[in-house]
Amino acid sequence: MLPIKRYIVYIIPLISLTFILLIIVYPTISFNAAIRGITIWWDVLFPALFPFLVVSEILLGIGIVHFFGTLLDPIMRPLFRVPGIGGFVMTMGFASGYPVGARLTSKLWEQKLINQVEGERLVAFTSTSDPIFLIGAVSVGFFHDVNLALILAISHYGAGIIVGLLMRFHGKNTTNTIFQIKTEQRGFILFRAFQSMHKARLEDGRTLGIIISEAVEASIKLIFVIGGLVVFFSVILEILTKINFLDLFYFIFQYFLPLLGLPIELSQVIINGTFEVTLGAKSAGEANTSLIAKTAAAAFVVSWSGLSVHAQIASILHFTNLRYTPFFIARLLHGLIAAGLVYLIWDPIQSYQSSFSFILPAVSEVKTKSEYISSFLSFSLWSISFLFVCIFLLYFIYLLFKVLFHPKK
Repeated sequence: MLPIKRYIVYIIPLISLTFILLIIVYPTISFNAAIRGITIWWDVLFPALFPFLVVSEILLGIGIVHFFGTLLDPIMRPLFRVPGIGGFVMTMGFASGYPVGARLTSKLWEQKLINQVEGERLVAFTSTSDPIFLIGAVSVGFFHDVNLALILAISHYGAGIIVGLLMRFHGKNTTNTIFQIKTEQRGFILFRAFQSMHKARLEDGRTLGIIISEAVEASIKLIFVIGGLVVFFSVILEILTKINFLDLFYFIFQYFLPLLGLPIELSQVIINGTFEVTLGAKSAGEANTSLIAKTAAAAFVVSWSGLSVHAQIASILHFTNLRYTPFFIARLLHGLIAAGLVYLIWDPIQSYQSSFSFILPAVSEVKTKSEYISSFLSFSLWSISFLFVCIFLLYFIYLLFKVLFHPKK
């Protein structure tokens, strides 16, 4: 029997040729799908991701990762088995959404600040949705219910942290990072963090102008890759729907979901969300079933993130030695855990929803590009502040763990 890789050599060209012929047969459908993909990229992804990509590249250039590496090393290593610089990736990834976490992880790997296994752990739980999409698009835009924002946020980001704790067992027999952030002086950890940042900045040697120009150039290249993948999957999904290819999967899930006690109406949600997260989340909001089931389905789709995002991550990891398989497994776990958390926290959050109203900022339905950008900017500050609070809570948990299980003699 031929090895599977030799089969792939023939299968991939055959599939590609098939899709080319289908695009020729259905030119109007393909064109309209491509236009929709470009619209999503230009109106949503470009303004949402590009500023974060540029800022993250600049922060890498000025040595901010070394600051986080020293400051957060006591938190990230015992909890997630990644160096302290993972705290920076976690913060930026949670605040700006996929694929920023993967991009930052690949840059850290290129700079030899993390090894292969640590990079795989890091990208597995830092590739999350951004808060504006989760709250503004899904909760308000698709479900027309801002009260679901807190449930979706807790389930999505809580499941992400749980996945990070589980991924600490990935490659458990490997050694720690090949690079250790060192400082020449000892003392207060905040002082040593600034010392590490200053030293890294001097070693980099580039002027601020060069750092900014290179950050913009690298971000432009990545954002166009993301746009191309969004358009590609938009066309592919539309064609598969037109030729009724997805009906087979609908039939399979309509038989399989009742065995799990789930409504068959979620079959279309899962199939659409498997390919593209936005389409899957929209289908969840339109599904004719109970609100809790629709919310759990949306949490699964957003956490799974769709093959379109998977392709974006894979294209970034292609230039490193980080493997895609751990990321795939982590996405599936993230989706299942997020859906389970929705059922777990539904009644408590719904019962005390008014008590949490002061936490969430006021939102309105996003209808135009200007409204989206305005909402995104307002949510960004709130999101980053909230994530920093979460990091300090993790530090408190670590200190409590240390006191309980490693008391001073």
